Amino acid sequence: MKMKKLKIEKTKKSNDTVTRTIRISGETFDKISDLAEKNKLSFNSVVNQIIEFGLKNLEE
Repeated sequence: MKMKKLKIEKTKKSNDTVTRTIRISGETFDKISDLAEKNKLSFNSVVNQIIEFGLKNLEE
């Protein structure tokens, strides 16, 4: 089965948010920061898109 690819896009900000602290590796932080910078998006926007994509494409 071929895995779908994530496309980082500009999204509308949601007012329905929860503030939560998470720990990620330095390497992952750097990759996400680079993606955010290249796409002129916030770090949070990229993280949310990655999480939503992962949840939608989970194998059950």
